[in-house]
Amino acid sequence: MAEANTAVHGENQVERRLIRPREIAAYALTSYGLNNLTTYVGSTKQYFMMSFLGLSGTAYGTLSTIATVWDALDDPISGIIIDRCRTRWGRLRPFLIFPMPFWAISSILFYIVPNAFTSSQSFIYALVTTIIYGIGFSYLSGWELLLYNITPNTNERSTLIATQKFLNLFTYLPSLVPIFVDFLPNATHNTVTQPEVYKIFAIIFVLIAVAAAIFGFFNMRERVSIATKEEMQQVSFFKSAKSIITCRPLAALLLSNFFAGIKGVGGASEDFFWLNCTGRLSNRLLCSLFTGLPNYIITPLAPTLVRKFGLRTTAVSAGMFGGVAYTLLYFMGWKPTGNYWLDFALIVIGLTICGLPNHIMNVCDPLLKGDMFDYLEWENGIRNEGIVNAVSGYVNKLSSSIHAMLSGAVFDWIKFKPQHDAYGNIVPHTNPKVLKGIWGIFCLAPAAARFGYGFSLLLFNVHGERKERMLLELEERRKARVHDMKGELTADEDND
Repeated sequence: MAEANTAVHGENQVERRLIRPREIAAYALTSYGLNNLTTYVGSTKQYFMMSFLGLSGTAYGTLSTIATVWDALDDPISGIIIDRCRTRWGRLRPFLIFPMPFWAISSILFYIVPNAFTSSQSFIYALVTTIIYGIGFSYLSGWELLLYNITPNTNERSTLIATQKFLNLFTYLPSLVPIFVDFLPNATHNTVTQPEVYKIFAIIFVLIAVAAAIFGFFNMRERVSIATKEEMQQVSFFKSAKSIITCRPLAALLLSNFFAGIKGVGGASEDFFWLNCTGRLSNRLLCSLFTGLPNYIITPLAPTLVRKFGLRTTAVSAGMFGGVAYTLLYFMGWKPTGNYWLDFALIVIGLTICGLPNHIMNVCDPLLKGDMFDYLEWENGIRNEGIVNAVSGYVNKLSSSIHAMLSGAVFDWIKFKPQHDAYGNIVPHTNPKVLKGIWGIFCLAPAAARFGYGFSLLLFNVHGERKERMLLELEERRKARVHDMKGELTADEDND
């Protein structure tokens, strides 16, 4: 009955604006809080484990591969649970709250160095913590799917994504960490160590993420009419799986995500690059103060570019531009003139140019995913984002295991070993061959990622007239479902 009432109120939703300002704020702030934590963990976990927990590059890659296989086993279960979840709070909103303890606790455990652990014990500790983190993240994916159920209005969805991405540009807090890592231990005469700085920030980001998730839970709604439990039972899991496996837009997105993930290999080298090639870890923050400035203009313009040139064309062009820019940056080198500050300025300019398409892609990616979900509903008759997300997560995590293994192995290939001072803090490397290897990882991995991303999306066939026809037919189907459910409601009331 609750589902029917929700559907009735959703009649003609595609044709009008639905999202309230408070809801836009709730969605953007929730994303901001969660993004702070994921950005922090993603940018520091490998560096921390290799520098302070004593893991080698190969050990870290092996750990990530094992954890990914575990996640892949859990994803189909979480996908089915998410799809079939029906609660008084909605289908997806509960997944903002239920997975949070797993995710929050493991995010802190990443930055605790147990005393007197052997190398094998440290590996097991890191592996168990990573698996717990993955369990929380599998069910937190319900939050990501909420975007496609807040409104069926594609223009409104585009504006919501652009607002989210624009606010995420202000995710400054994780970038402040290197300053404290560089200077706080020295200022306190090493009474506060570098590992303790990382742990303190992990706790701060966890608290922000939890508060944001609770705020979002109480201030967002789900509006896209969904299939009832009876309709879900009429479409078998195997039929849904078949439609997913044969879905060309999904295949294109999975391939583009695989290549996009290769950029993470370069991203994992960022702290290594700034510390070893430029002498200070905090130079990363100084650089980011400039490289991010154009994004405050580009991100709000992204929906306009999509409307003018088309979603697929915009995404493909952004990928190709990034590939060319990173390739040229590599050939420029990190010391093109020999003057420290002039070289630093040139690196900042180069990275700014390389980053110009990043936030265009960040807006395009969820829009492409939304078109893919609509396409599957068009083909299959129901919205089963949970199963789709499980299949996507399975493939993406297998891809991530390759990326993680590669991100660790490349440091072994260039024969990199971290160097410490008497207090156990990290100091810059001096071997020219090692430094050149770090620069190659820093530039060429993102170049390959961007080229692969652009070429992959040429396979995405939901665009132009085909997309317009799909949206019109979906609108008619949803109206028909709402009308039928409204009739059932009226009949039930008459019987009462």
